[in-house]
Amino acid sequence: MTKQVQQLDRVIIRFAGDSGDGMQLTGDRFTAGTAEFGNDLSTLPNFPAEIRAPAGTLPGVSSFQLHFADHDILTPGDAPNVLVAMNPAALKANLSDLPRGGDIIANTDEFTKRNLQKVGYTANPLEDDSLAEWRVHAVPLTSLTVKALEGFDLSKKDAERSKNMFALGLLSWLYHRPTEATIQFLETKFAKKPDIAKANIAAFQAGWNYGETTESFSVSYEVKPAKLAPGVYRNISGNQALAYGLIAASVRSGLPLFLGSYPITPASDILHELSKHKRFGIRTFQAEDEIAGVGAALGAAFGGALGVTTTSGPGVALKAETVGLAVTTELPLVVVDVQRAGPSTGMPTKTEQTDLLMAMYGRNGESPVPIVAPATPSDCFDAAVEAARIAVKYRTPVMLLSDGYLANGSEPWKVPSAAELPDISVDFATAPNGEDGTTFLPFARDPETLARPWAIPGTAGLEHRIGGIEKADGTGNISYDPNNHDKMVRLRQAKIDGIAADIPALEVDDPDGDARVLVLGWGSTYGPIAAAVRRIRKSGGKVAQAHLRHLNPLPANTGEVLRSYDKVLLPEINLGQLALLLRARFLVDVISYNRVRGLPFKAEELASVIQDVIDSE
Repeated sequence: MTKQVQQLDRVIIRFAGDSGDGMQLTGDRFTAGTAEFGNDLSTLPNFPAEIRAPAGTLPGVSSFQLHFADHDILTPGDAPNVLVAMNPAALKANLSDLPRGGDIIANTDEFTKRNLQKVGYTANPLEDDSLAEWRVHAVPLTSLTVKALEGFDLSKKDAERSKNMFALGLLSWLYHRPTEATIQFLETKFAKKPDIAKANIAAFQAGWNYGETTESFSVSYEVKPAKLAPGVYRNISGNQALAYGLIAASVRSGLPLFLGSYPITPASDILHELSKHKRFGIRTFQAEDEIAGVGAALGAAFGGALGVTTTSGPGVALKAETVGLAVTTELPLVVVDVQRAGPSTGMPTKTEQTDLLMAMYGRNGESPVPIVAPATPSDCFDAAVEAARIAVKYRTPVMLLSDGYLANGSEPWKVPSAAELPDISVDFATAPNGEDGTTFLPFARDPETLARPWAIPGTAGLEHRIGGIEKADGTGNISYDPNNHDKMVRLRQAKIDGIAADIPALEVDDPDGDARVLVLGWGSTYGPIAAAVRRIRKSGGKVAQAHLRHLNPLPANTGEVLRSYDKVLLPEINLGQLALLLRARFLVDVISYNRVRGLPFKAEELASVIQDVIDSE
């Protein structure tokens, strides 16, 4: 039967099911095919924190949203066009996000009386006309999968596990996704279990064939490749990009990378990724706790390595004392905080921007540290390189604030050449630097950067002490002198303040130069803000946009930029932490817009807020 092919410029699909239904794998594979095809894309995985919530319940629902288009896009999309619901819980948990007229592909086999009762349905929504405002495609995914695998030596339960591959095959047909890469992936993943590999491939192909032959889908859809700048691209998640950035920094600096880390959601994937790259001299140490992880990383820095520790908010709290030790010993250390919802354990798999004030001030004493925040998943690569550059050049710990949205989300990344990366070369101290020519002064300072010399232990003639007790300027001897302490505190602060001269100015996107409202952001709010600004401009509104990567110190022109606009709107996924800092420093009445729902902003939501601010002018 000949089927119509309809052209679309973009699609947002959400796969949803029980946490054991393989929705993250399904979404990943659909994303890989989409990236191979050449669409621009952005993803939003969403999964429960529980290792295994009760099957078929609302707390156990896992989802994966993918937005792909034939043009440049900035977010995973505000709402899906298509919802693939593997059970009643997935339907109930996600239906409110699906606009009227959207498509629902429901696995009818799971809409049993028992499963319906688990989530409070008194009647089957697929049969009682409650979904009349949506286009419902009722597909018995489980039984079709079992039937497709009748020729395999599998139990019914094992065959049912391949239903996600059947769904992937169906969606791949529906949106003309390539299939070869998925087949190769399954062959590799189950190389030691060839029968399982063949079964999953058969289920995937059966899903494709079902779409091709069934009358349930009379139309398939095509989204043409996006026009991207020439180059080599790959799809990459934020945690992957961050890991690769650290590796690149290690190679560019010539320093062996040592990661001391304790597993914690959503940062653990950085540890997993770095552990695969021993050929680059990467050493990963899974410590017994957060304190041991950062202590080992700082010890590695003392020994001449690029010391890194990765964690999330609760781990930063535990690492605070050792980060303070890194401040006073003035050793390079990269502290990666992949922020999640808190306080305490909070919502481990949900995103927030609530650790900024902790990164700024969450240590005892005057202990300033630079703070860098990536804007997108692929930008995590550049942010990691920048954090390492600052740490090594200025002999200081650096906080890198990613978050769960960036860590788990993905997008196309244009792979840079080595020549495009900044110089992070290191000059270790090799000779005494005292006036007598025989003395080594561990706290003598570079006149430009105020950084102290970095001497590898064991270097003849450069024996020295470091530690947590205040040191005398220059000599590094233990000192309780009040004037010396005042001087050392001010020198450490001046060193961090001076980094402002070594970072780019804050750039403002104001096409006509006559906007009166500026929307400022930091971290992962970049995509939703930029998408919202596009909407306002498309409707004829005038609005400027700026985004901060360096949060401490701020770019030197930040105050000038803020005072150039009548109103400054600052959306944050917290209760106004950066707004508090900007108001205090620049005396600008920043307008805060805050949400702490564990979710990224929606572009439509921010566009409405921006328009309200413009109208109030």
